Amino acid sequence: MLNQSYKSLPNEKGYYGPYGGALVPPILEQALQEVAQAFEEIKKDKKFQAEYGRLLRDYAGRPSPLYLAKNISADLGGAQIYFKREDLNHTGAHKINHCLGEALLAKRLGKKKIMAETGAGQHGVALATAAAVVGLECEIYMGTIDIAKQSDNVTKMKLLGAKVVPVNEGGSSLKEAVDSAFAVYMQEYQDTFFAIGSVVGPHPYPAMVAYFQSVISRELRQQMSEKSKCLPDYLIACVGGGSNAIGLFYDFLDDKAVQLIGVEPSGQGLDSGRHAATLTLGKPGNIHGMKTYLLQNEDASPSAVHSIASGLDYPGIGPFHSFLKDEKRVKYVSADDQEAVKAFVYTSKREGIIPALESSHALAYAYKLAPTLDKEEIIVVNLSGRGDKDIDYVIQEFPEIAFGDILK
Repeated sequence: MLNQSYKSLPNEKGYYGPYGGALVPPILEQALQEVAQAFEEIKKDKKFQAEYGRLLRDYAGRPSPLYLAKNISADLGGAQIYFKREDLNHTGAHKINHCLGEALLAKRLGKKKIMAETGAGQHGVALATAAAVVGLECEIYMGTIDIAKQSDNVTKMKLLGAKVVPVNEGGSSLKEAVDSAFAVYMQEYQDTFFAIGSVVGPHPYPAMVAYFQSVISRELRQQMSEKSKCLPDYLIACVGGGSNAIGLFYDFLDDKAVQLIGVEPSGQGLDSGRHAATLTLGKPGNIHGMKTYLLQNEDASPSAVHSIASGLDYPGIGPFHSFLKDEKRVKYVSADDQEAVKAFVYTSKREGIIPALESSHALAYAYKLAPTLDKEEIIVVNLSGRGDKDIDYVIQEFPEIAFGDILK
């Protein structure tokens, strides 16, 4: 983008270059316009901002720490590796950042209920938490495959007062959960706020979630200034829908010296048909009210996808990421299931931090990159969530890695 800030996007119609928009049935146009207008208002509303800031600080526990992984940095040689500890937020992931904002916005609009989809369950738990603290009903749609993999998070959502609705159509995962939630929202939009869980969907959701998640990169800039008096050389985040990655990248998009890397799930291999590497192998198409890169069947319908990380199990991607790919501002790569699990176990054993399987994809790539760099260079990996939810699954499905001597 010549002489224009990336942070000036999207345009008034919600487009990031050719991607984005609000491709929805007429019945939802008015509801989305209402949300878009309220979103623009709260950005300038000092009372809203003060309440949101108070909740981030006193309730969610921000700022999240920036931690130097000394053991792993010493093991690998090369660059120094830092973790941005979003796993230490209340509810254990970055999702609380936008859920608190969306819940406050729903309250402002006079809605009675807030609803959403979830894959790994982190968004569902965070939204149920936010609904409880601001006093809203909450309804979460979740694929039955993900419910089986993330039973602890399902229990948490129910304990927090949310209604969890199982979805068993199609692939019974995140895409189907979004489909089901949208269908219900079209019937209940007058009293209900749809809190999308990533930088996806029709305008204004990609911009709104990015706005709330940008707190990650604003904090990081300040923390880097305090710790090393310089900018990081590399920022690395996993990419499913793309919210934690946009949060990490946002405040550095115009700093061309900072290299930005998004890591997609290549699952069982890019040639296997069992992956969710949207930006690597997808092409432009329409899904969930937006134009974006999409893994597609021959008839242009979304194809089935796979990742061991439920939060990355999505055939689309946020439209901002699609634009950043075409602009070559962000480099998008992939890590497979085995690499992610090895990073999960290695990080646990060497730093005493159990990362989410989603975050472990970013860690896997960082651990390959670090030894190729100089010791003066700095990598920051966004630890988007903690891995308590994934322990049983890893032990059951990958015992040879979990209990093997991975430190050799």
